[in-house]
Amino acid sequence: MWALLSLAIGSFGIGMTEFTMMGLLPEIGQQLLPAQWAANPDDAIAQAGWLISLYALGVVVGAPTIAGSVARFPRHRVMIVLALALTVFNALTVIAPTFELVAASRFLAGLPHGAYFGIGALVAAEMLGPGMRAKGVAFVLTGLTVANVVGVPFGTFLGQQFGWRVAFAVVAGILALATVAIAVFVPALPGQPGRTLRAELGVFRIRQVWFALGTGSIGFGGFFAVYSYISPVVTDVAGSPAWTVPLILVVMGLGMTVGNLLGGHLADVDLRRTLLGGLAALVAVLALLAVTAQWIFVLAAMVFLVGLVSSALSPAIQSRLMDVSADNQSIAAALNHSALNIGNSLGAYLGGVVIAAGWGFLAPTWVGVGLAAAGLLVAVVGYAVESRSSTPAPMLRPHDTAAG
Repeated sequence: MWALLSLAIGSFGIGMTEFTMMGLLPEIGQQLLPAQWAANPDDAIAQAGWLISLYALGVVVGAPTIAGSVARFPRHRVMIVLALALTVFNALTVIAPTFELVAASRFLAGLPHGAYFGIGALVAAEMLGPGMRAKGVAFVLTGLTVANVVGVPFGTFLGQQFGWRVAFAVVAGILALATVAIAVFVPALPGQPGRTLRAELGVFRIRQVWFALGTGSIGFGGFFAVYSYISPVVTDVAGSPAWTVPLILVVMGLGMTVGNLLGGHLADVDLRRTLLGGLAALVAVLALLAVTAQWIFVLAAMVFLVGLVSSALSPAIQSRLMDVSADNQSIAAALNHSALNIGNSLGAYLGGVVIAAGWGFLAPTWVGVGLAAAGLLVAVVGYAVESRSSTPAPMLRPHDTAAG
């Protein structure tokens, strides 16, 4: 139990560093981009959104390369090194003096993210035992979703009251605690001796892997197009004061926590229905949010549903990737986070584009509707191609031994 809690502390810190930025874009834009802020605050907020995209890009680059490179090493030692790297790179965000250097630190902070979650999910699955794979994935992600209930709103409040750097100093402290806890409590677990980066990269020769990655990266872009700019939606569209932003983030986090636990269960029961039904539900709730955001209490309800549905999808997408990846489990477990952070980068970028074009702060929500619908289409096509193939994708059934 303490070992799993140690991993969850790390994922809590990662959740804070990834999502707190989204609630502090106005503060960051005002401090790091004063000239743009003076000329046009909307443009400054849109440019600050690049910090979200750069973090996501770091995850995309780091997840497959790091996870594939360290597959042969003992997993508990790998987790210690990854947690330490997260600590150091987030500390750099605190002290970086300019927008450009903060941007570089955000890219570096994203590099260990995917490998931490991917290898951490394998560790949790191995400790929980057979038939509990998606639940193991969900447990590691629990720290991230709880961060959205407690850590992100608290970090947003700290950033608004005492400066955004204070929020990231807290993040670095939490990740330092996780590093120590992992070193003390996570048991010695072997890697996969003989596995190399070249061997792990063979996963990209599997066609269904590309469909799964496309589903996650495009479909989850819909969630991030909304979440990246939730602060101005609350203040400018709903007309609520800035102090309500952390409360809305709490509501989002509660939805994400419920959705993560529910998704882990549903994915173990029926992965296909969970994935396709979840994406269809995401399209619907994003559209409802877009047409009701001017009423703060309705907005809060829609935000809860967006968090629930999107987080229910995460264990399903990771389980799908592990199903179709044959024996390339280490890299497959991490690739889920590459996919989700391509969605992060894509959603944040396209949301910034439509805001900068003058279409308003609700425009990213409609971008999200389109991205979620496109992700659903990719998933449907992927399953259709698989069903017509003479050599179906290799599957790991819920009763099989946990990936490892």
